[in-house]
Amino acid sequence: MKRTGRSLPENMLLSIRRRKSRTTRTEPREPVDGASALVASYNVHKCVGVDRKFDPERIVRVIREICPDVMALQEADNRFGDRAGLLDLGRLEMETGLVPVPVSGNGKGHGWHGNVLLFKRGTVRDVHQIKLPGLEPRGALVAEIDMDENRTLRVIAAHLGLLRRSRSEQARVVLDIMNSPDEKPTLLLGDLNEWRLGNRSALNTLHTTFGPSPPAVPTFPSSLPLLALDRIMANRHGMISSVEAHDTPLSRVASDHLPLTAFVHL
Repeated sequence: MKRTGRSLPENMLLSIRRRKSRTTRTEPREPVDGASALVASYNVHKCVGVDRKFDPERIVRVIREICPDVMALQEADNRFGDRAGLLDLGRLEMETGLVPVPVSGNGKGHGWHGNVLLFKRGTVRDVHQIKLPGLEPRGALVAEIDMDENRTLRVIAAHLGLLRRSRSEQARVVLDIMNSPDEKPTLLLGDLNEWRLGNRSALNTLHTTFGPSPPAVPTFPSSLPLLALDRIMANRHGMISSVEAHDTPLSRVASDHLPLTAFVHL
């Protein structure tokens, strides 16, 4: 496989140039032609910003800026102890219309191993909580959402491990999930923790189902994005478009990751 994407020094120069030249967007993105929904993935870093302040309300404001129809959050629960959820879900629903996909056995947590899948419209038909292999406790949420009476979207929300070997094993589990007889339109959203490109990437096994990935968009660190740790992928060509980092003054400080957004065409 040929190497794709930019090198780290190239990303550094490009990130600096973009910061100097871009116009800050704080309003929701305008839909592109034929788009059915705006989706997003956001590692909220347990609601601790780059200023080291714990501020869940700031995360809600970032989500309100994006105004997504479907959103996957990572690190939305405490990792230790009672693993309590960190966001005010009632306020989040009131301000954005987003509600969490229901999960079981999560105690005081919002989601599954810190993964929360939010949706604004439609009906959740099926939810699976997948435990991913590896030294760290990691998981994935798989949900089928009837967007309307004619269109169903399957979403896999995941947070992969820090170790390359773990990521490779976890990617194979995602492929096993996809080996169902029905080929529903499917999105993979999450912090996949892979900064390597080309043959060195632990995500190469995903290409058999998700095809060539969209261009990697740097989202980490939020103050000067260099690494494309967060991804949005689809199992159908042309299903996603306009993949962008949500880069605003607020999102640069609210978490150490920028949110990643894309339009979906069903």
